[in-house]
Amino acid sequence: MIVVDDIHKHFGGFHAVDGASLTIREGSITGLIGPNGAGKTTLFNVIAGLLKPTSGKVTMAGEDITGLPPHALFGKGLLRTFQIAHEFHSMTVRENLMMVPGDQTGEVLWNAWFRRGQIAREEVELRRKADEVLEFLTISHLADEKAANLSGGQKKLLELGRTMMVDARIVFLDEVGAGVNRTLLMTIADAILRLNKERGYTFVVIEHDMDFIGKLCDPVICMAEGKVLAEGTLDEIKANDQVIEAYLGTGLKNKEAAL
Repeated sequence: MIVVDDIHKHFGGFHAVDGASLTIREGSITGLIGPNGAGKTTLFNVIAGLLKPTSGKVTMAGEDITGLPPHALFGKGLLRTFQIAHEFHSMTVRENLMMVPGDQTGEVLWNAWFRRGQIAREEVELRRKADEVLEFLTISHLADEKAANLSGGQKKLLELGRTMMVDARIVFLDEVGAGVNRTLLMTIADAILRLNKERGYTFVVIEHDMDFIGKLCDPVICMAEGKVLAEGTLDEIKANDQVIEAYLGTGLKNKEAAL
């Protein structure tokens, strides 16, 4: 699905991503782990078009997508969520979902005057789809709640729901567990698994919670200092001396505490 080939991203003299290469298999849930400052989020931003790489290449299903802007990648089914959820605070949960699909007839002022019937039909369909998404995520009871009033975990579910409003092919999730209680985190994990198994979504997940990674991800890729350090199952990653060194800086001692 995605091939990252020797990506570099420099900010002045700082090499945030320093020759990272990896492959994301279609239909997989791939975990991306590493210590703070490893370059994980910067690599996400390069793949998702928020940053242009200094050098290197990204392909999606064989197509060169290097440097394409986020809206172009959105149209190809590549979506990205953020560690801090980005919702429309003053709109309801349902309205947040209905905003997602692009090229809606009502977006054009002329159509608002002369194609009201078509706009109304589209809104009925969008509402139906939004309610289906809310039911899938088990948050139908929040449909009419203002997004600003949601908890951190509920906002993460809403972000996941946004990806379901379009034909997503691959979704990059950045620290979906940050600030989320354990009960909601497991709800999010179950939703990701169902989307993967039932709807064929491919996921890439940045996360520090190893229980969450273990429940969802195979393979797991570890980054350190802007490079890919190791790839394998979570057990293989836990047993990798280089990974332990990257987390602890003290070799194998206390490795169970690190992972």
